[in-house]
Amino acid sequence: MIQINVLIVDDSAVVRQVLTTNLSQDSGINVIGAASDPVFAMAKMQTQWPDVIVLDVEMPRMDGITFLKKLMSERPTPVVICSSLTEKGAETTMQALAAGAVSIVTKPKAGVKQFLQDDSESLIVAVKAAARANLRRLGTATAAVPVQAKLTADAILPAAFSAMAETTDRVIAIGTSTGGTQALEVVLTALPRVCPGIVIVQHMPEKFTGAFAARLNSLSQIEVREAVNGDRVLPGRALIAQGGRHMLLKRSGAQYHVEIVDGPPVTRHRPSIDVLFRSVAKCAGKNALGIIMTGMGDDGAKGLKEMYDVGARTLGQDEGSCVVYGMPKEAAKLGVVNKELPLGRIAYEIAAYGSGR
Repeated sequence: MIQINVLIVDDSAVVRQVLTTNLSQDSGINVIGAASDPVFAMAKMQTQWPDVIVLDVEMPRMDGITFLKKLMSERPTPVVICSSLTEKGAETTMQALAAGAVSIVTKPKAGVKQFLQDDSESLIVAVKAAARANLRRLGTATAAVPVQAKLTADAILPAAFSAMAETTDRVIAIGTSTGGTQALEVVLTALPRVCPGIVIVQHMPEKFTGAFAARLNSLSQIEVREAVNGDRVLPGRALIAQGGRHMLLKRSGAQYHVEIVDGPPVTRHRPSIDVLFRSVAKCAGKNALGIIMTGMGDDGAKGLKEMYDVGARTLGQDEGSCVVYGMPKEAAKLGVVNKELPLGRIAYEIAAYGSGR
């Protein structure tokens, strides 16, 4: 068996010990060392280079973002950010994702040891996904939390039984996961100010989606915001689902809006792309464009099929431009992707769809 060599970089001795113990439980992972800051880490890496680095952000002597930028410019290596669940930490972590980190594993300010022990499986999944990441695409372009039961969208809302008649109102629904923070930046920043309303699920922990949306809003011509219950879906606006809650598209009269709901993880995710896509199939029917992008696993594939079955147009990101070609691959296997495109063409297709082409 080929093992994934992992280096842990965190200034907390407790965190280093717990992460080492948890990761070592998986036979496919080999922890080659742990360092209290990036300076010590770089010394260790001279003797053995890791396949994946688990990195804290706030550390003495050199912060994690400076180290990450140096790493990506000199020798790109998959990095999983292990960051605290705070608003300040969320903003800093967004900078790390923009600099090339693959995904996030969260830790609280208090009770870190127990939390990491209880949530060890999500860290293992994140490390394995990072090891398969195509880092060449991060420069041009979250972490999933698994549970034992893999529920379908039936746990949140029933399937659509009839397609809505075609109207002049159009909606774009996007689903993405690992590598999606960078991919969404590429797409949204390339969109013109006038485009159809967009609803997005990006697999990301709670408290991070607000900072992520704010960053994209500062870079884009369109308005980008973290969705709140009842938000209108308007031309020139993109709504990103809150971490830890599902987002559904609803229609009231001539208006689309979103509903934010609690519920169990679906396809092991909350928010779930399958839930969003099913609601879009039900409320918008053939008036929607569904796009599935880079990410590990199969969330969104069945939901995209439901959109396809009611006459919606569907797109998938191609393998060559994905950081992880998992979710688009599963949708393609179902035969429900009208067209596969490189990342750089997706914004053009959205604009063309909005203009009626």
